[in-house]
Amino acid sequence: MTDIDFAGVYPAMCTPFHEDGSIDFETLRENAGRLIEAGVDGLVPVGSTGESATLSHDEHIEVVEAVVAARDGSDRDVPVIAGTGSNSTREALELSRRSAAAGADALLLVSPYYNLPEQQGLIEHYRTIADAVDLPQIVYNVPSRTGLNVDPDTVVELAGHANVRAYKAASGDMVRMGEIVERTRDEDFAVLSGDDGMTLPLLSAGGTGVISVAANVEPARCVEYVHAALAGDFERAREIHHELGPLFRALFAETNPIPVKEAMELRGYGPAHLRSPLTRMRPDNREELAGVLEDLAAPADEPAVAVAGGSR
Repeated sequence: MTDIDFAGVYPAMCTPFHEDGSIDFETLRENAGRLIEAGVDGLVPVGSTGESATLSHDEHIEVVEAVVAARDGSDRDVPVIAGTGSNSTREALELSRRSAAAGADALLLVSPYYNLPEQQGLIEHYRTIADAVDLPQIVYNVPSRTGLNVDPDTVVELAGHANVRAYKAASGDMVRMGEIVERTRDEDFAVLSGDDGMTLPLLSAGGTGVISVAANVEPARCVEYVHAALAGDFERAREIHHELGPLFRALFAETNPIPVKEAMELRGYGPAHLRSPLTRMRPDNREELAGVLEDLAAPADEPAVAVAGGSR
């Protein structure tokens, strides 16, 4: 894998499960291949959307290995960015080392959750992993899940480390995102959206792409609008952004990844099974989601594939 510029669309992949809760590796590999064929710029397994919180460490690495194998068997050499974050520095370091050994090209590290470290603790956490694992790494800020923000000063300081190469912004705070873009312009550092609905505003401010939930369902459209924006064609980018707006909203009608797994099942891309404590989407929300998908219609180059056990 050549150097990663962290520009474009990186689907935050679902981890498909069989009805008994075991990982459906066949569907996982098929989805990786489908996304690569649709033109995405990389793949992000075992993040929040991949239900990493309910995977054992061994399962976590098996998913990374499966996605790497699917990539290696494809016609395009896209990076695999493994989610390896934890609220324990020791655990995040172990997952990062094992993911690197499994063939991951880069790492996505959510900020430590629940134990609420101070900003200096965040700096030490990220530096420990960046010093020990020689792969490009993304600092991931999602305060709605972690309970704290990674402050701009912290991001700017971390951006000076050679292995800390990007920031995934999922705070919903455009002023904070814009400040980080502004203050890291002279670094080899990218700012990626972690919220599909905020991607276009962030791109207009100098962001470089998105780690996307919606791209699991509409990869080709997501790629087209993000690449249009990166090329300066904001008229086309806005047009597709508005086409996808109802999908962006429907995919967060309930806790991610509940809706996107329902959407995947409705499109024939895999079963919607989740691991407890997540539960299936409420019928009213599922009906609304189905209407959104029907309005969008599957692109002709992405035929739906029937999946055994994929119906309710």
